[in-house]
Amino acid sequence: MALGIIAVVILGTIGFALRSIRHIDVDPRQFMVGGRSFGALFLWILLAGEVYTSFTFQGAAGWAYGKGAPAFYILAYGTIGYTIGYFFLPSVWRIGKERGLLTAPDFFADRYDSRALGVGIGILQFFMIVPYVTLQLKGLQILLSIAGYGTLDSYFAVCVAFLLIAGFVLTAGLRGTAWASLVKDVLILCAVIFAGIAIPMKFFGSPAAMFDQLLRAHPHWATLAPGTAPNGIVWFISTVALTSIGFYMGPHAIAATYSARDENAIRRNAIFLPIYQLVLLLVMFAGFAALLIVPGLNDPDQSFLVVIQRYYPPWIMGFIGSAAALAALIPASALLLSAASVVSKNVLSDGFGLAKSDAGRMLATRVGVIVIAIFALVMWLEYKSTLVELLLLYYNGVTQFMPGFVFGLIWRRVSALAVTVGIAAGLILAIWFSVQNINPWGLNPGIPALLLNVALTVGITLIAPRRRALQP
Repeated sequence: MALGIIAVVILGTIGFALRSIRHIDVDPRQFMVGGRSFGALFLWILLAGEVYTSFTFQGAAGWAYGKGAPAFYILAYGTIGYTIGYFFLPSVWRIGKERGLLTAPDFFADRYDSRALGVGIGILQFFMIVPYVTLQLKGLQILLSIAGYGTLDSYFAVCVAFLLIAGFVLTAGLRGTAWASLVKDVLILCAVIFAGIAIPMKFFGSPAAMFDQLLRAHPHWATLAPGTAPNGIVWFISTVALTSIGFYMGPHAIAATYSARDENAIRRNAIFLPIYQLVLLLVMFAGFAALLIVPGLNDPDQSFLVVIQRYYPPWIMGFIGSAAALAALIPASALLLSAASVVSKNVLSDGFGLAKSDAGRMLATRVGVIVIAIFALVMWLEYKSTLVELLLLYYNGVTQFMPGFVFGLIWRRVSALAVTVGIAAGLILAIWFSVQNINPWGLNPGIPALLLNVALTVGITLIAPRRRALQP
């Protein structure tokens, strides 16, 4: 029953989204950035659909279950990221509108007058998006394993579901993803209210009583470790800083920004999107409750879904599972589209002179969707990690683009060479720290990499300032 409900909801959502765009002529501008026509409400739905993913639905609960207080960083970084976006994104949108930009690498190529830089950024973003898509697949695999009650080959089910959503992206584009996000957001809201309020009330009488019992059983679970201890205060502050700075640096976030009708739509979204942080709080309640109800799980990302499987009827598992499935599949569609767009536009078209026509670019984008889907499937099969660890791996990479964006907006002297060296050095250091599992001085490894990035960008620009600068 649970799997049947999930299948019906997924197919119904795809059908609803495709029907909603049936009268829209699909060209590259419409396919990639929704024709730059999204008002405040539609943009809010799209951005929420991209930001609140499997990580939100299962990863936040998993860290509350498995680590306790370090999970609170999730509540902080989004709100700070929205504050940064309020001041930062309108300028990005304005330049994109004036110069007809479609992707994040377009900004670098145009602002720094360097096609090679745009190609390089496009390639990097293509590969950096893979861990984020892999995160969605891992969340989907966990869900289907639990919702199948041990009767389903979850790996096969994930492949089928993901190929289905990839086919949806090939047809629907960004506007179709936004319509599908509308269904997803409604279901997630209902699911997290149930998970964060109904579960604590059923087992403990109230969320407050749950916390009382939690602190009796685990006295230090809501307290950060001091200083430079693993996942301690230094790690917490640096991780909030890193993820806040890189919050909008993914290619999907820039594409969503370009899709806005005007600057005010972006500002209004930055004001109201923090309301969604309440969703995260309720998900953490569910994770804390699961720690008391089903302790000792090998995979903490399963946490509250296991509670629902064991203590509630299958039809409830079906509806909660439907929300979790859409939380994986709909963001994955936006991620696939954005990564494929940068390859078709910035690598094939701008870099190698291929796919120059609208028809050619559309074909290249659709092929790119399939290619990155395969990359993500392979990484999902080979790379075993928690949902939060996958998200942090993604942020360690994309945050290195922030200095190039900011300097491009405010500092005319900054050069393509300086930005290139800064990004390259930051990425190399971040990757090396991550591979070696090094947290220097207790910091998130992305922070020293970002500081090196900024230092090199500023230093090279001051030593060899750009002679001909474009007006940002």
